[in-house]
Amino acid sequence: MTEDQKQTLQRQLWSIANELRGKMDADEFRDYILGFVFYKYLSEKQHLYANTLLETEEVKDYCDVTDEEDIDAIREESLLKLGYFLAPDELFSAITAKGNADLEEKSNFILEDLQIILNNIESSTMGTESEDDFNKLFEDLDLGSTKLGRTPDARNTLIAKVLAHLGKIDFGLEESDSDVLGDAYEYLIGQFASGAGKKAGEFYTPQQVSKILAKIVTLDRPRIKSAYDPTCGSGSLLLRIGKEAEVSEFFGQELNRTTYNLCRMNMILHDVHFRQFDIRQEDTLEYPQHLDDRFEAVVANPPFSARWKGKDNLLYETDDRFSQYGRLAPKTKADFAFVQHMIYQMAENATMAVVLPHGVLFRGTAEEEIRKYIIQEQNYLDAVIGLPANLFYGTSIPACILVLKKCRVHDNDILFIDASQHFEKSGNQNTLTDEHVEKIVDAYQKRESIDKYAYVASLDQVKQNDFNLNIPRYVDTFKEEKPVNLSAVAEDLKALEADMQETDKTIAGFCKELGIGSPF
Repeated sequence: MTEDQKQTLQRQLWSIANELRGKMDADEFRDYILGFVFYKYLSEKQHLYANTLLETEEVKDYCDVTDEEDIDAIREESLLKLGYFLAPDELFSAITAKGNADLEEKSNFILEDLQIILNNIESSTMGTESEDDFNKLFEDLDLGSTKLGRTPDARNTLIAKVLAHLGKIDFGLEESDSDVLGDAYEYLIGQFASGAGKKAGEFYTPQQVSKILAKIVTLDRPRIKSAYDPTCGSGSLLLRIGKEAEVSEFFGQELNRTTYNLCRMNMILHDVHFRQFDIRQEDTLEYPQHLDDRFEAVVANPPFSARWKGKDNLLYETDDRFSQYGRLAPKTKADFAFVQHMIYQMAENATMAVVLPHGVLFRGTAEEEIRKYIIQEQNYLDAVIGLPANLFYGTSIPACILVLKKCRVHDNDILFIDASQHFEKSGNQNTLTDEHVEKIVDAYQKRESIDKYAYVASLDQVKQNDFNLNIPRYVDTFKEEKPVNLSAVAEDLKALEADMQETDKTIAGFCKELGIGSPF
């Protein structure tokens, strides 16, 4: 599929999403359109896989299979291969045809059938390896919501219309580039994020920021055994790692239930097999789900300065993730609590990259003590990267990236990169181009001081600054003003004064001719 075809697919999907735009807010119509796209994807995967099983049979198109024994055999194979099952009459094409049938009677009513099908997809996985990955996956698709229409008929008409539009789009699943639809799905998520305001930060990291983190944690590593994101949102960060390296397993945790569902859908749509990902839904700091595991690539974009229980939960003081630092992150700023948690989950050969607000670089009290421990006692901090302001949806504040490693090659210094002035304007948002991303990653990889952009600071320098990591302390971006020739300025002023006197005389002459008093 060409780049033009990819962009066409993205525009087509966004156009269909706008069918719902006028009826509900961005969060809600996002859930419907992404859910329907996901259902069509599962259906087409089922259809294609079943057809491969029917190659030696008399009936070769799964849509035409009616023999129950054949359907049962396909069900068994599908649950092993795909992790779910759809019967022929449950396929997207079948329900779409029924919903758009030109009949006088109301036999084209599909809401109840569609709800049953979505429930059946989930229930088909019960008792199998994929049960956790499909459990309540469609719970946000409320087909009875009055926001879709005041009456059942109105809701039925709208949904049938949306499904019909989707049915005309070729997802291209038979082509070798199976990530085309996944990319289109990511595009849709990004479009929804741009219009979702503050809520967008809960589920989406801008692609170019994801790219920086992914490239850093995979540098010189074509294969990653395990990748982990403790605040995984829609999964875009994890999936970006998969574009930079071959990842055996993805692990993540997400607090928001709707976003957790979105992440699982996103994984499956990117053709990540259900055995290759383990996404859990819970509060990472309070109820961590992967504490016994250690990961080679650890990334996150946690909610900036979120509240957490901190000292109000006495168990945290004896929690192995936090106890060695001597202090807990403030209750109103959980940033370092996430950092501590991520450090705990790192394998010995791991690289960790986390997006945080700039305050973590210089705030005092408990955060200063934690920062000092990470630098002086653990010596894990490898680099600090300053990003431009207004990159993230829902907040205009500048952010930074902390890169940490347990086994550092350069263990006597810390690299500082100031990329805060390198961006492009895109409407109300600042964005990074591929060139900006490459410049950051290249500077990190080469680890050299670059005038007004990067500086390699010794640990002694950092210590002398009382472990304050504020980037301007290390990267001098001051631009000298051009020297002013005061003699030339004085001569210019004299010439200007002479010109003004001549002008005054001219005006006085005009006033005399007009017989009026001169202002001079």
